Amino acid sequence: MFPASMRRLARLARLGALLAATSAAMAAPRGASTGDMEGFSPSAAAVEAALEQRFDAGLSAQEQRDWMQSMSSEPNHVGSAHDKANAEFMLRKFREWGWDASIETFMVLYPTPRDLAVELVAPTHFSARLREPPVEGDATSEKTRDELPPYNVYGADGDITAELVYVNQGTLEDYKELDRQGVSVKGRIVIVRYGGGWRGLKPKLAYEHGAVGCLIFSDPRDDGYGAGDVYPKGGYRPPDGVQRGSVQDMTLYSGDPLTPGMGATPGAKRLTRAEAKTLMKIPVLPISYADAEPLLAALGGRVAPPAWRGGLALTYHLGPGPAKVRLKVLSDWNQKPIYDVIATLRGAVEPDRWIIRGNHHDAWVFGATDPLSGNVALMSEAEAIGKLAAQGWRPRRSIVYTSWDGEEPGLLGSTEWVETHAAELKAKAALYINSDTNGRGLISVEGSHGLRHFASQVARDVGDPETGVSVLARSLAAERVQSYEGGGRPADGSGDLPLGALGSGSDYTPFLQHLGINSLNLGFGGETQYGVYHSAYDSFDHFRRFGDPTFEYGVALAKVSGRLVLRAAQAELLPERAADFANSVGVFTEELHKLADGMRASSRELDQLLDDGVFGPATDPSRPRTAPQRESAVPFLEFAELDTAVEKLKQSAKAFDIEYLRLCSAADAGAALERERMNAALTSLEQTLLDARGLPGRAWYQHMIFAPGAHTGYGAKTLPGIREAIEDRRWNEANQYVGIVAHALNAYGARLDAAIAAQ
Repeated sequence: MFPASMRRLARLARLGALLAATSAAMAAPRGASTGDMEGFSPSAAAVEAALEQRFDAGLSAQEQRDWMQSMSSEPNHVGSAHDKANAEFMLRKFREWGWDASIETFMVLYPTPRDLAVELVAPTHFSARLREPPVEGDATSEKTRDELPPYNVYGADGDITAELVYVNQGTLEDYKELDRQGVSVKGRIVIVRYGGGWRGLKPKLAYEHGAVGCLIFSDPRDDGYGAGDVYPKGGYRPPDGVQRGSVQDMTLYSGDPLTPGMGATPGAKRLTRAEAKTLMKIPVLPISYADAEPLLAALGGRVAPPAWRGGLALTYHLGPGPAKVRLKVLSDWNQKPIYDVIATLRGAVEPDRWIIRGNHHDAWVFGATDPLSGNVALMSEAEAIGKLAAQGWRPRRSIVYTSWDGEEPGLLGSTEWVETHAAELKAKAALYINSDTNGRGLISVEGSHGLRHFASQVARDVGDPETGVSVLARSLAAERVQSYEGGGRPADGSGDLPLGALGSGSDYTPFLQHLGINSLNLGFGGETQYGVYHSAYDSFDHFRRFGDPTFEYGVALAKVSGRLVLRAAQAELLPERAADFANSVGVFTEELHKLADGMRASSRELDQLLDDGVFGPATDPSRPRTAPQRESAVPFLEFAELDTAVEKLKQSAKAFDIEYLRLCSAADAGAALERERMNAALTSLEQTLLDARGLPGRAWYQHMIFAPGAHTGYGAKTLPGIREAIEDRRWNEANQYVGIVAHALNAYGARLDAAIAAQ
């Protein structure tokens, strides 16, 4: 799992504090509502509700616990013996449960470290530990024989010695501030704390600013003792805990760095390492805050700005020097096999429409929370669906269950499978449903906005294990309280879940942003103490104490995800509420107007301040700080074509939704043909939002509505071609993508119109 998912967990943690005050007073609808189920006629909804009750009976918290304990008992990184054994274990289980299952293998570039060192060589000497010692009471923390040391995969090799500079979180804004402070990183090693964006951008931006190496540390203010008691007393990061992770530049493309756009099969044409654009150009290593503390304490120079100061008991200085550090990273750059487990239950009526469900099974070390908490829920669903099939039931559409390998280094397993089967997936895949980590608390759902009502109805029909209200009611209650207390947007009054936009960070990326397949991502969280992300302490013992001790939220995730799968596979009509998508795009468009207007006003204000010469007198002479650079003027952009497309789309969506509701219950002679026509349109509807040219500088990302941010990593950017052009002041490009996005929205609306034409 990547930091986008961590941001989701952080948001849930903030909401978790609101739950106790809101849950007790709410009624709890339990069980499916037989008269209101998207895509179903009332009679079919009643049949589906009964099916889901049988499905629930096949779910077992104890089995999830047993599977997790076994699957997290040894290191699970790509290339490890236990990672392969877990894939083979799942294969046996899927077949035992009646699925047509196999393992699909790909060969991917996966460097592993063979010689690592971080030393402070001046003004004093210190050698970083670069390992995680055993923790009392954690049975697996002593199993280090097959464990890889903490490292950042796809960083460059090197052995360098240079002065150290502290660059806060290493964002573009941080480098602008360093420039104003008169501090350069050219020829130096940067030390940067996690947060503020995806880790892979930290060495990338360091390199672009002239740095020769990068160290990334977890500051205790963020997920250590600043957040709560550290492990094993509490669930937060202990002093020697290290956050591993990929630094592959996945803002360009995900998957195997050597085979962009094609599956990493034996005969695939591969790039050389020098040609692979997603590999880092400088060495980079993650370190613990215990190892970071002596390095930071040795720094001199200016005191860091207040917002840059973390939780260590020292004064944070910028440098450069007198601290000088040696950083050594030497790796074995070999290809390794990855093992995707693929299980299929063929549909009885529409076998060539696929509902796909996925989670990954590889981890950085033991991976109890990330990813096995989600993977064991997926296994529960597959077992329960298999029991239904053993009793004679068959889904209307084909169901495909997948457990991906190689997600942690860069969504390798899912991307290679998607690229290998791209043509078939574009023709057949109607929906992809993803999970990753899971914990206790509130549900979080992100995805294609036409699926918002569909996801909300499922959440309405599943009870929250702790409070007695529905999963939906608990989420809406927390949303209202958060809005009242000033922590979020007001609820929109729809009664539906808030649905986040998808950037990247898990295996939905190649489905949605490369192929244009409708996607959802979900999980529970907010009440878990999870400060051991990507460390050796993400273990079964940690999860059973601080995650979901009873595994009742694992069952809740299985109920929600399983219902999403079953309803999408069973409904007469595939799920869609087009007005939700159209209204969301309207909001995104309004945000662009406000962004441009705000930047224009800010630029004018800056010009006036520079003209008036106020920065000099306002600066402390003992701590000189240069004025900001003058910015280019912000023109009035040509938004009319986009605004018109949005309004036209809203009209098409309204007409489509009316016809959709009619067809749910229609029983006339032509209704079946009309529903098939609509389903054909819905299967490929999301693909109309693709543009073959892709986004500027990263053609692999072809979705014009959602993408990971080029400068923020995995956080979602909506209408990214326009938004990022505005943010980077590329005005001609912004106007160009206004036309491209408008064309995509018009194509989406035309597909809706065609689906109801002559009906």
